[in-house]
Amino acid sequence: MTNLSSKLRQSTAAAVLALSATVFAGNAFAKDLTITVWAGGSNDSDVYRLDAIEMAADLLTREWEIRGEDLNITVEKKRDFAGWSEFKQAVTLAAEAGTAPNIVVTSHLDIAPWSQAGLIVPVEDYVDLDAWPLNNIYDNLMEITTYNGVVYGLPQDAESRPFFFWKDTMKKLGYSDEEIAALPAKVEAGEYTLQNVLEDAKKAVDMELVEKGYGFYPRVSNGPDYAQFYQSFGGELMDKESGKLILDKQAMTDFYQFFVDAVEAGVTRKNHIGTEWDQWYSEVASGKAAIWHGGTWHYARYTTKEGLDDFFGNIEFSLIPAGNENGRANTITHPLAYLLTAQEDEEAVEITAQLLKIASEPRINTLHAIKSAHLGIAKEQSNIELYANDRWAAEATKRLLPHANAQPNNPNYGQFSEIMFKGLETAWTGTKSPAEAVAEVEAEMQAVLGDDLIVR
Repeated sequence: MTNLSSKLRQSTAAAVLALSATVFAGNAFAKDLTITVWAGGSNDSDVYRLDAIEMAADLLTREWEIRGEDLNITVEKKRDFAGWSEFKQAVTLAAEAGTAPNIVVTSHLDIAPWSQAGLIVPVEDYVDLDAWPLNNIYDNLMEITTYNGVVYGLPQDAESRPFFFWKDTMKKLGYSDEEIAALPAKVEAGEYTLQNVLEDAKKAVDMELVEKGYGFYPRVSNGPDYAQFYQSFGGELMDKESGKLILDKQAMTDFYQFFVDAVEAGVTRKNHIGTEWDQWYSEVASGKAAIWHGGTWHYARYTTKEGLDDFFGNIEFSLIPAGNENGRANTITHPLAYLLTAQEDEEAVEITAQLLKIASEPRINTLHAIKSAHLGIAKEQSNIELYANDRWAAEATKRLLPHANAQPNNPNYGQFSEIMFKGLETAWTGTKSPAEAVAEVEAEMQAVLGDDLIVR
């Protein structure tokens, strides 16, 4: 970010603070405020997405009390949505009715369309991004919550989507403990690729170490994970200069071909897509699959509900391997973000922004990270005892987060992703060849995305 934009943000933040001082000056000040926060995609392990705002409200009211000012904040929390689509529909309908929650915890991919619709306001207009604790947040995460050069949200958490190897199966394939431990570095260096994955997965099936179709066991539905495989073969999602989405036909073809090869080799099931998630979790956490990919937050599921007592004794993890010489080992992080909704009460927006800032402090965010098996948002969290002493958080942060990129904040990316996955599914199931599937993808993307698409 440029010095000019930094100075502009500081100037804006100073103006907000001056306004607040004017509005709230004097011992006679008293205000009762209800702040609503809605979180999508959250379950019992993610309660700190909401509770952090409650904790921040308590701290802020105590600070005002010391200054002799009476600020009473009631936080109303909601996370019991049927799914992501229901959550987003509820937010949109509430905004249209003028009853939008003050804070939404949602995918960073919502920033582009919701900012264009006027549903959210830039957080940089209300807080100083160059001051603590916001200046300690990882730069790549702040970039992910930026759209058209404007910082709209604050990262609520981070995660990554690694490859997993079942150690006992790898040992039976002939790998020593030392070689298994070296796999993450070999993947990062491009010395262990997706072709090696197919080879090892086929050996595991041929040796009857795992059942047919369980050598390589992918996720069972669309998600950011599949964009990683596109990148593994050299695909780029967005042109940085123009902001347009990119269809690299060769990379897409190679990506589809990899999954076709996996099915033809008998290491992945032809009808794998649509498998129940509960079944999938149980199978990978019990060693039924040799190699698979998933999310860092899966650690919590494996070690609790699935009863995997010794994660590190049973599983090794790495970046997604490169597919060929055109690609690279990579991982995608898909952080949720705190976003401020547009409200008629500007004073409420100012106070809400202060809550987001406080909720981003390392100790508070660490509570969410460790409870939900996510990764931290700030560098200082590595010095927080709870975080530093958690082996999964410490190792996953070091091994994955520095290499993480994200899906683009482009209002049309959701359509791009759906079309890409539909093409993969037709190739995977044998309905079309990879080349035919990509030709169909190209035609549909050009029809839907128009000038927002670059074809290579």
